[in-house]
Amino acid sequence: MSAYIHDNAAWSQAKPTISVLIPFLRDDPQALLRRLDTEAAALAGAVELILLDDGTADTDLTTRIQATLDALELPVRLISLVANEGRARGRNRLTTAARGEAYLFLDSDMRPDTPVFLQTWLRLFAQDAPAVAFGGFSLDQAPTDARFAVHRALSGASECLPASQRALTPEKYVYTSNLLVRRDVFAAESFDPGFSGWGWEDVEWAMRVSRRFPVIHIDNPATHMGLDTVEDLARKFDQGAGNFARVVALHPAIVQTYPSYKAARALKRLPALPLARRLMKQAALTTVLPVKARAFALRLYRAAVYADAV
Repeated sequence: MSAYIHDNAAWSQAKPTISVLIPFLRDDPQALLRRLDTEAAALAGAVELILLDDGTADTDLTTRIQATLDALELPVRLISLVANEGRARGRNRLTTAARGEAYLFLDSDMRPDTPVFLQTWLRLFAQDAPAVAFGGFSLDQAPTDARFAVHRALSGASECLPASQRALTPEKYVYTSNLLVRRDVFAAESFDPGFSGWGWEDVEWAMRVSRRFPVIHIDNPATHMGLDTVEDLARKFDQGAGNFARVVALHPAIVQTYPSYKAARALKRLPALPLARRLMKQAALTTVLPVKARAFALRLYRAAVYADAV
């Protein structure tokens, strides 16, 4: 058997409008589940939660999560995979278990910023049934440890933006961290399983979808709790280089307008790029430097990694 299913008592009788789809790998989603469940009475069965454990293979964690699910009022299903499928395939699989007319993709390390987070999504869908809507995210509840300062600086400057600003380039600011997608839209455009590892599968999906359907932005944010150290971010950038190359190949006209692409093209001409990359990473890791300088060095490092793809 490739997957194990666990449903709570509320699952079988629910007739949801929105299915909240939460993938995780070695993370513990229980804090998010309990937060979402505070809205259960107001939702009256209109929202279900579906979790995908993408191959964690931790029986103790699974047992604890199942116990939490059984205590929730919201209808919940847990799908536990024996082997990891990856971000794109995993999210596609989640939709096959969903019964709602819309999917709300929500990362397991997110925390809603308001007590009416799900109600806001439900009200929007009841009124407008948008094809695609992104709610935004913040750092309001995120840890303030010094080791995460560079990630806070990067995310705050480029991702934690109000809806009015995101709407200027709607396809660029679409992440599966807090994303509502109508069922028929996802049936027409699912995530590309050719992406593996970290990054870009949601951005590429948005590029495809925005050609056929309107993408709107609203201010219904959740906090990204899972900040990374510089070392972890650099590792993710390394892992994401192949995915960036895939996006460049699939959507060259769009990607060529991105600052990250332009920087990568410029750095590609450096005669000693491998050495420059090491120096950029070292600068980002140097804690005596100002945080803004370290964040700038890390952005340069990402562009230098992506230079191999352009």
